[in-house]
Amino acid sequence: MSHVTPENERLSGCRVAVLATDGVEQVELDEPVRALRAAGAKVDIVAPSSGSIQGMNGIDQAGQIDVDRVLGDVSAADYQALVIPGGVISPDSLRTEPAAVTFVREMMDTDRPVAAICHGPWLLVEADKVKGRTLTSWASLQTDIRNAGGEWVDRQVVVDQKLITSRNPDDLPAFCGKLTSVLASWLAERNLDAQIEQSFPASDPPSTSAVATGPRASRDPSSRPSA
Repeated sequence: MSHVTPENERLSGCRVAVLATDGVEQVELDEPVRALRAAGAKVDIVAPSSGSIQGMNGIDQAGQIDVDRVLGDVSAADYQALVIPGGVISPDSLRTEPAAVTFVREMMDTDRPVAAICHGPWLLVEADKVKGRTLTSWASLQTDIRNAGGEWVDRQVVVDQKLITSRNPDDLPAFCGKLTSVLASWLAERNLDAQIEQSFPASDPPSTSAVATGPRASRDPSSRPSA
């Protein structure tokens, strides 16, 4: 019988960074975090400063969001995936932070799943990581994306390899669904690669049977037929 992983364990052992700062659209942070944790992932809210950040509901203040890790203390090696929520203020502020841009670039360069919604793709543009990609965003970003070499489309959710993008809070169900499914597939592929590597390490010595049947064995006098 094949083993079916329970929904709350699909992302077990996976650590995800959610990169945000003051002015983040709160629902675009809360819903992906909820979906990831429900699937078993460990999620860290990463921000430039410790303490808490101010969430927004459109132009109105929402709740305070606790920060788990400070941006200057993390690296791409700490995480298997990255989520960039929107709101106008948070991504606009983060794209002026060199550490934030570097973090995004490193996550993309190491081929990890990255998900950005609404104004979040501004950071992908700043990191020079949209060239040759198809993605979506809040509609006002389309010129920035095209000028950076990307193809902008008006769709609920777009998956380009391991890059997941959506337009606005109405797209969150589709966005969260693709985020968890892409990450689960990536983890399964990575685990399979690790199992293959363990089963067939590149440094395995030749087997004794291969040596015994080689050319030297045929020259062994004891192996010659008697006259």
